[in-house]
Amino acid sequence: MFMMMLKDPVVWGSLLGIFIMIVMMAYYTYLFMHNSAGDD
Repeated sequence: MFMMMLKDPVVWGSLLGIFIMIVMMAYYTYLFMHNSAGDD
């Protein structure tokens, strides 16, 4: 069962999409925190 899931390209595609979404959310959160900190 688990090995079949690892060989399925649909599973890899969805995992890649979830990973990209998490990375983009973390990046934009970092940008927001960095920009709203101010220059002082």
